[in-house]
Amino acid sequence: MANAEFEDLVDTFEFLDDWEDRYRHVIDMGKAMDPLEDAFKVPATKVDGCASQVWLLPEIDGTGPDATFKFRGESDAMIVRGLIAVLVTLYNEQPVRDVLATDATAELGRLGLNDHLSAQRSNGLRAMVERIQKLAGEAAAA
Repeated sequence: MANAEFEDLVDTFEFLDDWEDRYRHVIDMGKAMDPLEDAFKVPATKVDGCASQVWLLPEIDGTGPDATFKFRGESDAMIVRGLIAVLVTLYNEQPVRDVLATDATAELGRLGLNDHLSAQRSNGLRAMVERIQKLAGEAAAA
């Protein structure tokens, strides 16, 4: 089971009757995020494997597996920005060890995202999750 904030998102998605409402909710989540400053939109934070431009900026508090994982992100595509917001809901403020133990495919599947994203968007989402897992792994080893 995911953190309480993600469980609230699952509840919201269950309340929304159709995918168009869910899609709009994801976009609204992205719009509500603070933008990533241009200084952080650099090759080191860019996520490869996404059709749109995506940047993820890790902000790890502490060291080792007990460090708190946080990140911010940005995309030039509204739906992808919303997907970043979903990932923030899933991962932010979690211990690095929990980030590494999270089955993102299963958790995101609870939202029905797998069934309603294009193949390109699904690949981009997978690339973002892989980047987050890599960042968490590096933080755990520190």
